[in-house]
Amino acid sequence: MKVLRQIRVVYLKELVDILRDRRALISMIAVPLVVIPLLMFALGALSFFVMEQARQEQHRVMVLGGEHSPGVLTKLESLDGIVVVPEEGDHVDRILRRDIRAAVRIPEGFETAVDDERPAGEVTILTFEGDVKSNLAAGVLRSFFRDFRDGVVERRLAARDLSPDLLEPFAVDTSNVAPPEKVTGSTLGGVIPYIVILLCVTGAMYPAMDLTAGEKERGTMETILSSPVSRLALVLGKYLVVVTASIATTVLAIGSLGAMLVFGFSLLGDAADTGEALLALDPLALVAVFFLLLPVACLFSAALLALSVFARSFKEAQTYVSPLLLAAILPAIAATLPGIERNATLIWAPVLNIALVSKEMMIGTYDWSAIGLVFATTSVYAMLALVIAVRLFYRESVLFRS
Repeated sequence: MKVLRQIRVVYLKELVDILRDRRALISMIAVPLVVIPLLMFALGALSFFVMEQARQEQHRVMVLGGEHSPGVLTKLESLDGIVVVPEEGDHVDRILRRDIRAAVRIPEGFETAVDDERPAGEVTILTFEGDVKSNLAAGVLRSFFRDFRDGVVERRLAARDLSPDLLEPFAVDTSNVAPPEKVTGSTLGGVIPYIVILLCVTGAMYPAMDLTAGEKERGTMETILSSPVSRLALVLGKYLVVVTASIATTVLAIGSLGAMLVFGFSLLGDAADTGEALLALDPLALVAVFFLLLPVACLFSAALLALSVFARSFKEAQTYVSPLLLAAILPAIAATLPGIERNATLIWAPVLNIALVSKEMMIGTYDWSAIGLVFATTSVYAMLALVIAVRLFYRESVLFRS
């Protein structure tokens, strides 16, 4: 009971000190509550604006062989969304330089062959794969030639007094059977755990460094160690403050992002219902994901505390914890890749196992045995990291490195 009282005293003392620190408040409250949502909102608005500008732009397109098909060339020149430029220079080089967005090669005698009902060859659309504006221009061209081909077929069938249904004896349709929350869960199943894992780590970074390396720089570590509080109580008190900061940062950031999302829907007016349907999420899945990420917060809080106490200064601690941030991000990113699914091996991989199980829960799949195993293994990893941190606090050579 004495140790528990000491832990409580250390925890409250360090928590009050953290809340009095302006830099800590910025890191724990201002950034997740204001900065991150504003950045996400600004990024989304910028992406939407750029895409709208790209769609409205008149894309420059070169037609190769248009002189042999003047009727087709005339129709292309009248299309909305593209501007036909003269056939000059190396078209490939001009596409790569983005001087033109795409080119279309029309085979020689194309128009005559179509009129004579002979094979007309192949129309080739040349694009810069990966360039958004090039893809948009190519989409306009594909749509034009698809409609042109369909019109030719209809005229040929009409000339023979045949019904177009001969070419399409039946229709094929796709119907979604998944409710909106499962659709959104499948879309965002890997993204949400990634964001939450990243927030767990970043939320714990500053408090962990400040309560260890920061104490060394301020010269207050010796004062704390000379107090009648045991080393174990000291470590656990500091550790609980770091865990609290990690969880608080994550909850504030996700809550603020959710509020920003609702605000964005309110600005959409009539489109709000559609947006809410598309972004519907199962509340149980969100609660389960947060529950699973508790041991992740504990794991990285302990790891950050161990690395930071080994550092001699706050700057040195920043150098040590940077690789840990990558160790958290890379497995979370891997879970978002297509084809990466939970199996008997990956279920033991730290962070990755949490992300994979969380992704399954987002689409409504609850394998409770796997969830329990992942929670237990991550808790064991967190306990091992905490044991290492405690042992480092008991080593004078680590606490008073010069």
